[in-house]
Amino acid sequence: MAEEQVLDEKRNLMQEALQEEYLKSLDGIEDGQLVAGTVVQINNEYVFVDVGYKSEGRISTEEFDTMPEVGDEVKVVIVNKEGKGGQIIVSKRRADYKERTEELKAAAEARSPVLGKFEKVIKGGFEIDLGGEYKGFCPLSKADVMRVENPETLIGIEDYFIIDKFHSGSRLKSVVNRREYLEMKIKENKEKFFSSVQIGDVVEGVVKSFTSFGAFIDLGGFDGLLHINDMSWGHVTRPKDFVKKGQVIHLRLINIDPETQKINLSLKHMQEDPWNTFESRYKVDDVIKAPVTKLTTFGAFIEIEPGIEGLAHISELSWTRRINDPKEVLSVGDVVEAKILGYDLDKKRVSLGLKQLDENPWDTIAERYPVGMTLSKPVVKITNSGAFINLEEGIDGFLHLDDISWTKKVKSMSSFCSEGDVIDVQVIRVEPDARRIRLGVKQLEGNPWQTLRNDYPKFSTISGTVTNVTDFGVFVKVPGEIEGLISKFNLVGPDEEYTDEVLKKFKVGDPITAMVVELNPSTQKLSLSIKEMIKRSQQSEIAKYIHDDDDESDTFSLADMVRYKDEEKDGN
Repeated sequence: MAEEQVLDEKRNLMQEALQEEYLKSLDGIEDGQLVAGTVVQINNEYVFVDVGYKSEGRISTEEFDTMPEVGDEVKVVIVNKEGKGGQIIVSKRRADYKERTEELKAAAEARSPVLGKFEKVIKGGFEIDLGGEYKGFCPLSKADVMRVENPETLIGIEDYFIIDKFHSGSRLKSVVNRREYLEMKIKENKEKFFSSVQIGDVVEGVVKSFTSFGAFIDLGGFDGLLHINDMSWGHVTRPKDFVKKGQVIHLRLINIDPETQKINLSLKHMQEDPWNTFESRYKVDDVIKAPVTKLTTFGAFIEIEPGIEGLAHISELSWTRRINDPKEVLSVGDVVEAKILGYDLDKKRVSLGLKQLDENPWDTIAERYPVGMTLSKPVVKITNSGAFINLEEGIDGFLHLDDISWTKKVKSMSSFCSEGDVIDVQVIRVEPDARRIRLGVKQLEGNPWQTLRNDYPKFSTISGTVTNVTDFGVFVKVPGEIEGLISKFNLVGPDEEYTDEVLKKFKVGDPITAMVVELNPSTQKLSLSIKEMIKRSQQSEIAKYIHDDDDESDTFSLADMVRYKDEEKDGN
């Protein structure tokens, strides 16, 4: 019995000693104190933390955003050093809040950036999660350096903020400013960029937005311009065909101006200029197959390869067809075959031809349409001076007004034929170099002028009908429907003087006889004369008279005849 008493006393003494030792271990901590502990055990509900005392703290797993592992250090706040059952009560959430309070307070005083997250849209701006149960308010105007069109796009973004106003213990009384932080970073990035890069360097950026003349590239809060002409060595019509919004892209710096802060970037200079190697890949007379990229009034541009365009001039599109606009035969996007006619590397020009891939029909035109050939062909166009007659696809001959009739003056081609009429014509001239063919209708018949000349040589007498009486003479129609003119001074005999009364003797329709004094088929001119006819008739009579008297006397001469005629006059 005595032994049991001794053991009980020993137990009591030991318990008192342990309790005294435990109480002594708690003498250095106070409620509300922030201490560091070590995770010693974890289960589904709690995380047990050794804070360096005899008792372990127990923390609900709900207080952890990210679950720790055994051995990790965790900061906690002593809530009650003598909790229920003598266990120390600690809180990580309060520790986070207390620690974050000090951080935010210091950051506000120093205006140094603090990490935050756009949590939700509220009236006038955003609620920002600053950590440690702190929530800040960011006005819409201070959320970004650019106008925020759709606030919802910022939700979930984590970034740094400057604290404009800080209030501990208040959820939304702290006002934060992201724009100031972004402006500060942009300034730093820009200063670093302008001080560290030089023309020719390759830089990285993000495609930010598009314009009609190119794209703006975000280089770290400030923009560089990627002009449409610097996107490709080839033809560019739409910037969006070469870069996409939000794309991370490497570009070459081709111009930088620190004063104006302008930055020009190039995508095409990431590759070699294809003109540098043109001669190693192409030569004159090579045939290429490529798309039409642009049409102008003077020709078509064809992309031989990206960065190299050639021009097919309008005159090089067809041997025969009259093309007024390349759009008549080509469209943008058409893939065509063309021959390289020449190039100028200094001016970066290539001349192309489409017609050279076909045989030139004008080379054999004289063989296919010899002079004198008779054809029946359609009228395709009427002009003031004549008509175009289609001989074959792309080749027309021209019928001039003067080649319709030998004798009639045709004033209007429309009075002779209409578009679409098929008429008989004769080839009268072929000019391959000038690409011209002259046609005639009157040549299908004999030339009445030539016939008239053969039948009525100069000084022969011809009969006709008066067709017109004018102030300067009388027009006479003679055989062959040819019209000649007797000038007013040739209407009287050689011994008569012309007066205005002479013209009154002639009426339209009167028969008349005169002498041919000029007949020129080439100029279609016929001049007649009554005066010359009478004069030559008189000379003929005189000559006959002399001939008759020669049989009676050999001494009667031409001088005697002239004297005889003078005496007759005086006698009369």
